[in-house]
Amino acid sequence: MKKIFVLTGEPSGDKLASTVISKLKNEKPDIEYLSVGGSYLKNLGIKSIFDLKEITYIGFTAVLLNIFKINSKINRTVDEILKFNPDILFSVDSPDFTLRVAEKVKKLNKNIKTIHYVAPQVWAWRRNRVKKIKKFIDHILLLFDFEKKYFDPENIKNTFVGHPLIENNENDKIIIDDILPKDKKIISLYPGSRKSETDVLLPILFDFIKIMNKRHSNYFFYFHATEENRNLVLEELKKLNIDNADIVSDENLKFKILSNSIFAVSKSGTVSLQICNSNIPSIIIYKLSFINFMIFKMLANIKFANIINIINDHEVIPELLQNECNADEIYKSVIYLLKNPDLIKKQLKDCAKTLEGIRSKTSSSEEACLVLRNYLS
Repeated sequence: MKKIFVLTGEPSGDKLASTVISKLKNEKPDIEYLSVGGSYLKNLGIKSIFDLKEITYIGFTAVLLNIFKINSKINRTVDEILKFNPDILFSVDSPDFTLRVAEKVKKLNKNIKTIHYVAPQVWAWRRNRVKKIKKFIDHILLLFDFEKKYFDPENIKNTFVGHPLIENNENDKIIIDDILPKDKKIISLYPGSRKSETDVLLPILFDFIKIMNKRHSNYFFYFHATEENRNLVLEELKKLNIDNADIVSDENLKFKILSNSIFAVSKSGTVSLQICNSNIPSIIIYKLSFINFMIFKMLANIKFANIINIINDHEVIPELLQNECNADEIYKSVIYLLKNPDLIKKQLKDCAKTLEGIRSKTSSSEEACLVLRNYLS
């Protein structure tokens, strides 16, 4: 029996991995799996060797403060992979964790094929990582076509699979008219999935809602968050006496809520692609500690935080970062855009044009599944 170890480092990677493995399980049901994963892989019946939350850190200081814990998890993961002895180590995103594991595994067992999904952002910072990666990764799956120019010169096998967040795979059969608030305009809010993100962004977004409610009465807010954050958000909304907001964690419902929104306020990240794909105007927010931000500024080769802006080399979607990431600035930006439909029209047009340039011909999960299948032959 063939074996695959699925290695993720955070909820978004867990979700991404599950879309590929779900297809593979349908095509080849006789594969044995083990993982470092979360709820999405668990729903496919795949056991995780430990809770994903134990390794989900963001920012340089968070990693440094937890370096011994992370190293311990890396070593344990390597041991478990070698014990499982898979045909393929399928690592997904979170390069500071997954690639360090893959490197150690490859040194100890060269027969295990290492396939990595979501290339590290070498175009943004630490470009010299490509030379290191070629020593232990057999195949890398790229979300963006422009990334090939960084891996081709080093003769690293790569496949452009496209980004799953810009695929039109929504469930149109779901009807949500009964749960949508009547006579209210919906604004979708994305505080992130990592605890280190939600700890910072949720209070800012709660304050933003309070400002909106003081000046307007015709809006309803939906937090798009993980199941793990559900109770936290609901308790805080109750404590703050905010009755025109709710949380959605089901993926199909998230899509439907977004499609019925007039605007979105999103943390910086790939979820902004899904927002653009749904043709919804937005702004980007993010905040790191001062030390983390200064380190990032020193190392980064980019001027923007959002991928749409990076590709265009100018600000298509407004970014409120660091000191500008506060409730007052978010309020001003949202209202300014809502009062200027021409600006929204231009943003949506530029986003649509950008997405067409990075969209793959087939689905990302199908392309990734094909690569895995070929290595199992």
